[in-house]
Amino acid sequence: MTTISNTSAATSATSSSASSGGLSSLGSSDFLKLMTTQLQQQDPFNPTDNTQMLAQMAQFTSLSQTTEMNDGVSALNEKLAVIADKLDAVVAAQEATLAVASGNAAASAAATTTTTA
Repeated sequence: MTTISNTSAATSATSSSASSGGLSSLGSSDFLKLMTTQLQQQDPFNPTDNTQMLAQMAQFTSLSQTTEMNDGVSALNEKLAVIADKLDAVVAAQEATLAVASGNAAASAAATTTTTA
């Protein structure tokens, strides 16, 4: 494994991003800063293995896609909640209309029963 002797550039890149919103707010630009700093600080006679770099990029891509999918599911969940609220209002209005209609029908039936008797 390659050791990095000078990490001040990487530390400053992450501390500026981490101080603004924590590690959860790190994005692709922060990842690229870290990767370029890692490449700049590596030993030229013992460079980082390409498979390690590809693995890091693949992991970041997977994490990014998962985060985007989570955001999409959250947005869909919010839309479904709005639709459910609207459906509840429609059902309540229909039940109220049926109650009024059945009340009027019962009242008219009672009125016709009393007039014929």
